[in-house]
Amino acid sequence: MSTEKKNWVYEAKPITVARGVGYGMMDLMGGGWNNIVSGVIFTFLLAQGLDPSAAGGVTFFARIFDAIFSLFFGTITDEFYKTKLGKRFGRRHFFIFVGGIAFAIIFPMFWFPASTFGLGGHEFWYYLLVNIGMEIVIAFIMIPWETLPTEMTEDYNKRTVLSGSRMFISATGTAIVFFVLAILKHIGNDNAYLITGLIYTVIFVIAIFISWRTTWERPLNEDVIAELESRPKLGFVGAAKKSVIDYASTFKNKAFRKHLTVYLLSFTGKDFYSTLLPTFMVFAVGSAADFPWVLQALSAFGILSTLLAAKLMISKGPRFLFILAYSGILLSLVGYGVTYATHSLSNVAIWAFIIISVVYQMSRAVLEFTPWNVFPFIPDVDRIMTREDRAGIYAAVMTFFRKSTGALASAIAGILLTEIGFKSDMISGKVPVGITHGITLIFILGPGILILLALIASFFFRLNKETHTILKNEINRLEAGGSKEDVTPETRKVTEALTGHPYETLWPETPLSLQIAAKEAAAKK
Repeated sequence: MSTEKKNWVYEAKPITVARGVGYGMMDLMGGGWNNIVSGVIFTFLLAQGLDPSAAGGVTFFARIFDAIFSLFFGTITDEFYKTKLGKRFGRRHFFIFVGGIAFAIIFPMFWFPASTFGLGGHEFWYYLLVNIGMEIVIAFIMIPWETLPTEMTEDYNKRTVLSGSRMFISATGTAIVFFVLAILKHIGNDNAYLITGLIYTVIFVIAIFISWRTTWERPLNEDVIAELESRPKLGFVGAAKKSVIDYASTFKNKAFRKHLTVYLLSFTGKDFYSTLLPTFMVFAVGSAADFPWVLQALSAFGILSTLLAAKLMISKGPRFLFILAYSGILLSLVGYGVTYATHSLSNVAIWAFIIISVVYQMSRAVLEFTPWNVFPFIPDVDRIMTREDRAGIYAAVMTFFRKSTGALASAIAGILLTEIGFKSDMISGKVPVGITHGITLIFILGPGILILLALIASFFFRLNKETHTILKNEINRLEAGGSKEDVTPETRKVTEALTGHPYETLWPETPLSLQIAAKEAAAKK
């Protein structure tokens, strides 16, 4: 069955820079939301009267719920082409459209006091439920959207146009989030969070629907439907079971285990920093309420270091970038501590915090750039282990653990602040010295320990341009019918180091999925 000829959802168009921007507009919301979660929500909830542990718990429980939901939602969108709605509106675009409408309704609710809806005294449950709703809505939008480059084109260079546009627009979203809040805080507006939330809503909804309208999906012609129908009919329970098995199997990949360790430690450290920076600056340092958001808005400098990282990735490799990023962040954290210990909030101290924050934000951008630019090499390590292309599975595992560990940052930060006696109703400048010292130690040591561990782990990361070339050449040789007995000593050493398995077990005669299917068939007999 084919779709209607004039349905724009299935009309492919030339991919230009302008269309790349149209696609990338979605990450104005995606990047903006991630920074709201890690850098704004915790402080906002403290302002609503929640104690630190409760404020951290709101983000933690919502993100854990979302992480589990997101694991299986991709399967739902894959199968949605079978429905009338999926055929008419697109199996991806239908969810983006519904999610965009729901976003426009739910997102502003988060920024109103709970008392607005007659829920005064139940702030924790109000913000938790709204936050869970937001995470589900954003999953409705982002998961289908992230599949669109594959739907829109098979050309590598054109996909690069799409992903490159996304990267810069995401950085813009980050800057917008903090610039808007900094301005409103600076003018002393009592409704700064509410007004900012409403401004976010307008900007993000426009971005969602621009991206929705300027993208498309593969036409559901007879060939495409035949390919989709040829896939095993597992049902939701069967698909969920298969997903769990697939996800667990990724941990047999030694290069991936190392990559995931570095990725999670560094990103959780980054989230810890973003969560606690406002508390540190306002309550420990005694800065004005707008100053932390000014420092966060310096994330715009990250665009420059991202451009530099793209060149260094080719000439120096990922390990160099990991060391560069983590060293810069550790140096910044030391700088915050020294400035705190000697500060008097003079102009010199203010400029010191600004310079330190520029260094941090440029290092943070490299931290974020490197793992996802290493990621395309990881499925090749898996391929020589399984004889299959499982890039989507690895991306899902990274996303799941990223959301889970990111949630921990706010939760742990909130618990630690509660333990040292910090309360949300404390007034800047009147916090006991013992508590200000405690806030500073948590702010510096929390991300510092995680980043230091990531730095140490990065020294053991062996996947780079040279080792990947050796790996890829071996895969090509074996695919062409080459004998495993003809492997060179260097290739054997490299492939065993990357996979963590003896060479003899690599490139199995039967692909992994067929092995699993055979075991299940045997178990049913």
